[in-house]
Order: sequence, then structure tokens, then C-alpha cells
Amino acid sequence: MSTTVIIGIFDGVHCGHQELLALAKSHGHVTALTFDPHPTSIFAPERTPSQIISIDDRIALLKKHGADEVVVIPFTKEFAALSPADFIAQILVEKLHASHVIVGENFTFGHKAAGTAQTLKDSSAGFATSIVKLEENRGVPVSSTRIRHLISDGDIERAAELLTRNHYLVGPVVHGEKRGREIGYPTANIGLTSLATIPADGIYAGWLTVEGDRWPAAISIGTNPTFPGVRGRQVEAYALDQVGLDLYDKVATVEFVARLRDTLKFDGLDPLLVQMKKDCDQARDLLVGGK
Repeated sequence: MSTTVIIGIFDGVHCGHQELLALAKSHGHVTALTFDPHPTSIFAPERTPSQIISIDDRIALLKKHGADEVVVIPFTKEFAALSPADFIAQILVEKLHASHVIVGENFTFGHKAAGTAQTLKDSSAGFATSIVKLEENRGVPVSSTRIRHLISDGDIERAAELLTRNHYLVGPVVHGEKRGREIGYPTANIGLTSLATIPADGIYAGWLTVEGDRWPAAISIGTNPTFPGVRGRQVEAYALDQVGLDLYDKVATVEFVARLRDTLKFDGLDPLLVQMKKDCDQARDLLVGGK
């Protein structure tokens, strides 16, 4: 069986990755080769980028968009030390039996990134090579780095355009300060890993999904500046119009649809409650019917 191999980190499986998958699919059986953890975590741990999606979700989305199989190679110092020639021989030929390799024009591989897309094309290893120009959006190349910046800036609608889906976070519902419950807006406080790509502080409209139930939600990200005390950033989702939910310790998915406003410090509880009602009304108007 002839195998077309596409290679990349594929964090987010964004529209550019999807174009690569579509091209590969036109050649038959597709194997997506990816790496975990991110190479930067080995070479320069202090510069490790955040993760748009988990490795499990990356595998699922690669398959959803056309990969017949996904091979994940643990990225270690030993693996990084492979020469370009050894990578081609040991991974592409012996392990994956590639008949066709498709990579983006900025692809590098092997020890000290000495191998390039052209290295693959010039190889006499017996497979064809296609080098794909990077997908552009509004005149700028689409990349996982660009999407991380958009999310971190709170521009989740532009990020969704490049991802072709809403950005989401996944984590267990953990115990917080329970202040929302006390004021009539019980929120699910989401526990996240240090690598999560969290949008900028603010209030968002989105969706909260737990165990198959999906509710429109108003989502708060920040440190609750109206109330004194030192605390870290929190991601809290209020399922609109739901009462009596017990979500603690269950895994929740929070999707971001639109940014409503910045985080503000209010002069007490009453003006905060007035604004929270406005936020929930705005979120409801945006989301109802969009399930």
C-alpha cells in the first residue's frame, strides 16, 4: 500500500493543516507524523509555547480531517540528535514506508534543524516529495504561533476563523471561592494545565459542555478584581438559566464564541450584579439558536 506522510506539530489542526491533509488525501492512504512534547520544550524549556489542544485532541482532529493514522514520536534529545539522513532512513523509509511525503515550505528536521523541505525533495530514498506554500489569511501566513497570539489577545473570533472552529479549554470542574453561587451566578471553575492557551482576561459568550450536556454560557477570565485578595487567574463558566447543577470533579469543555468586554473593577456588589445581568443577556442573545 502506498502511503502519503505529512509531517508537523499540527497544534490546533488549523486551516493550513487541513489544506495539507486534503492534499495528502487526494493521493490515498494518509499517515500524519507528529511529535510530543513540543520540540522547544527540549531545546529551550523557558520558551515552550502554550498548547492550543491536547495531544489526544490533536490526534482526533487529524483523523477527522483526513488522516487514516497518526504516528506520535516522543520528542527527546536522542531523537533530536538524528541527522537528516537518519531521520529519512529510520523514520520515513523503515518505520512509515513512505511513498510520498508532503510538508510545508518552512519544514525543518534532523540535528540542529539541518534538514529542510528541499532536503527531502533532493533525497534518493525512493519517495516523492511535495512542498506546500503556507496557507494565508488576510495576506498573512496561518500558523499555530499566530493563533496563540490571537487567543492571548482575546481575539477569539479571528482565532476561530483560522481554526475553523471555536477555541476551547478542557479541564475538571474544581472548587473555587463559591462567590458566584452566593450571588446567584454559580460558576464552573475550570482546572487547567500550565500549557493551556487561555484567552485574555475578560467576559466571553460561549458554551459549557459536561458529560454530553451543552449549555450556553457567560465565561469570566481573570482575578475578580472587585473583591480583595490575592488569587491567580481563573476561568469560570456560568451555564445560563441553569439551577442546581453539580459539576464538581467532572470534566468540562468551555468554548469561546465572542468577547463581550474587558474585566472591570466595580465599586461593590450591586453595580457588579447589574453588569453581570447585562453580560448574561448579551451572551444569551448571541448564542440562543446557535447550538
